Amino acid sequence: MKGNRIEFCKDELTWIEAQKTTPRRQAHAEFVRRFNRPDVSLTNFTALCKRKGWKTGRTGQFKKGQTSWSKGKKRPFNANSAQTQFKKGDAPANRLPLWSERHNEDGYIEIKVPQRNPHTGSSTRFMHKHRYLWELENGPLPTGMCLKALDGDKTNTDPSNWKMIPRALLPRLNGRFGRDYENAAPEVKPLILATAQLEHAAREAKKR
Repeated sequence: MKGNRIEFCKDELTWIEAQKTTPRRQAHAEFVRRFNRPDVSLTNFTALCKRKGWKTGRTGQFKKGQTSWSKGKKRPFNANSAQTQFKKGDAPANRLPLWSERHNEDGYIEIKVPQRNPHTGSSTRFMHKHRYLWELENGPLPTGMCLKALDGDKTNTDPSNWKMIPRALLPRLNGRFGRDYENAAPEVKPLILATAQLEHAAREAKKR
């Protein structure tokens, strides 16, 4: 249920309009004292000004040439805030050291290596461990190529277990129209891979 409508006399309205640039809380307190209107809350007072379009003139933005309140001050501005601020040279408590390993959501092992992160600019990054070890022996993986675990085990990071294949070959091994390479018997996997490679090569030749 809505409350009773609050009425204002002409003198009150004239005074409020004249004080529109005064901070609302200050103007409201003075209004209540001057006109003995304890029934008018700050919310009522503010709502009236908004209905009448009596704006304070303040936007909350810095004006051209205005000096910031923090100019010349050194951080922390509040002594208590220093307790929760990072200091130069500090590292988060959950930061993992170099060469740490983890499993990602796709089942691959990732390792933290001393390589620049192209997304953040950090001097370290996580990357697939099998790729990192493979590239140490064979050089950077060419664009459009990927690595496939010969035994189907994503956690077997030995470089000899990974074969470089065109990324376009992956749907022929698994996926909707693949041959379920991951779950095939070990003795059948080489045949599936060879067949997929032959089909892919034939398709590429036909394109040319």
